[in-house]
Amino acid sequence: MTELIDNPDFRCGYIAIVGRPNVGKSTLMNALIGAKVSITSRKAQTTRHRITGIQTKDNTQFVYIDTPGFQTRHSNALNRTLNRTVTTTLTAADVILYIIEAGTFGPADQQVINLLPKDVPCILVINKSDRVKDKAVMMPFAQKVAVLHPFAAIVPVSATLRFQLENLESEIRKYLPLNPPMFGEDDITDRSEKFLAAEIVREKLFRFVGDELPYTSTVLIEKFEQEGNLRRVFVAILVDRDGHKSMVIGNKGARLKDISTQSRQDMEKLFGGPVYLEIWIKVKSGWADNEAGLRAYGYE
Repeated sequence: MTELIDNPDFRCGYIAIVGRPNVGKSTLMNALIGAKVSITSRKAQTTRHRITGIQTKDNTQFVYIDTPGFQTRHSNALNRTLNRTVTTTLTAADVILYIIEAGTFGPADQQVINLLPKDVPCILVINKSDRVKDKAVMMPFAQKVAVLHPFAAIVPVSATLRFQLENLESEIRKYLPLNPPMFGEDDITDRSEKFLAAEIVREKLFRFVGDELPYTSTVLIEKFEQEGNLRRVFVAILVDRDGHKSMVIGNKGARLKDISTQSRQDMEKLFGGPVYLEIWIKVKSGWADNEAGLRAYGYE
């Protein structure tokens, strides 16, 4: 660590990852840092907090901030809070990665472009480029989007295949300030294990219940204890109605069992030790439209 701090050519800064929901922001950050710290799902609103992912490489420390997808469909307190998180992160970043999906650009993408500050270097990242069969259409598509903002660079990538990620890192580094590292060499996130445990359960909840469950559901860690290498995690899933509770539990408890099993396995992999996990469901109507309640549940 001392060698990194004493290196006059060392660069370090914050990189905000923004875009509409479901363009692969969390998948991209996980691929860039080489570890899963931000949850992924096909369901919109999977990411609800600023998630910091840290990658220290050679003479650079990349501090990525995965943001919620900018929301336009609902106007409740939860979405207003998520959108504030996006706009606040943009103004504090050293570099912005604006993510779009190859071949797709709509009003929701445009709304995010409208938020981009002109005085922060912004890289246009065209994700899922491997899915475009006719590569000849990529250049015109990129040029069409490029005229909408003074982008510092344009990089087509595939987060899932790790295609062009080294090129993306090279472009990012150009715009990071000369700074000593802010985190340790081996750090991959500034979030606590308790926070990461909640995110893992929420990912499995959305994956197993999918579109059946409204977005007004969240996960709370009621107790997180560590005894030696063993973690004991007690989790409450908050849902809005009694009918949602049965959706999560599933037939004879099968769905909740699947959520619990896969959550525990992911925690054990991330924490590097055994996990005892208990999950139960609580009904709390209207939590997503209560500003004070949102702050109590950890929403910024």
